[in-house]
Amino acid sequence: MKRQPAQTYHEISRQKIDAVFLRNKLHLKNIEARSSFSEKFPRVQQFFIEKGLDLGKIREHSAQILGAGALTGTLFLAPPTGVKGLPAPSEIINSLKLAGESKTADFPQKLLVDLLSNILPRVVRPLTADEEKSLQQIFDQVIGIKAKANLEGEHLNTSYGLIGAEQHLARYPGDNLYNHPKISVGDEGMAPGLGAWGYFASSREKFTSSLEETEKWYAVVQTLYLPDWNKRQPFLREWYKYRKVLIVNTDNGNAVVAAIADSGPAAWTGKHFGGSPEVMEYLGGPRYKKGPVVIFFVDDPENKVPLGPVDYNKVNLTAYSV
Repeated sequence: MKRQPAQTYHEISRQKIDAVFLRNKLHLKNIEARSSFSEKFPRVQQFFIEKGLDLGKIREHSAQILGAGALTGTLFLAPPTGVKGLPAPSEIINSLKLAGESKTADFPQKLLVDLLSNILPRVVRPLTADEEKSLQQIFDQVIGIKAKANLEGEHLNTSYGLIGAEQHLARYPGDNLYNHPKISVGDEGMAPGLGAWGYFASSREKFTSSLEETEKWYAVVQTLYLPDWNKRQPFLREWYKYRKVLIVNTDNGNAVVAAIADSGPAAWTGKHFGGSPEVMEYLGGPRYKKGPVVIFFVDDPENKVPLGPVDYNKVNLTAYSV
């Protein structure tokens, strides 16, 4: 077998480097390293938590490693070309003030779409931490919902991707499409199998109105592709079950709060998220089957945010314009 000659530094440097791919790989390695450290040294991890120390920033105390990290970041982790400059927090506040004074019928939905277009790239990809922080502030101030890409240390592989239409899920044994509520046009029908967490209730008698809302407004995320899913599956399975997420259609600003009730879609579909027929209808209409969205976890420890459409056009946003 003929051996390939070793590549020189100049040969390697001439190759095209996919910065986004490298960033994602390093991000996944970072998550795996944190998980491994927590499993092997739980007492040390608890000490860090009590002291308010971030494991990922421990190395910042070393100037030498910082220098190496800066050099590596310059070479490999440069932001992708074409990324737009992020608006400063003051710009967002001023936009809210000016738009709030206009009293137009499409405020603040048009404002949200304009702000998203200034932050998001045209092609879906994993967002940077700065981009996600800007969106977090925008969702809080414009939509009126506290939502985060990273909640309690958990983060999807991407918070900006394509969502696709899903089918209704069986809610209890014996449930069928005949007695299942449907949307008026373009209904996807009933899924042949169960969701990732099985039936919502063990019987029709135990099926509550709350669970009915959960199935009606359900979302699908790719938990199966999380880098630490196999290692932390018992915990992650419970953490993600019916976890509330804010889904925002980046094309028109429509927003809905949904509950995660299934895992997928498969990577080969080219989609990153899924939505129930009701979710998809509200996001883009009865014929909306696929499109770009941002999905953030809803920060709602007291369970006060209801599932369903977020009609933020009717919300008085004056209090946010300070």
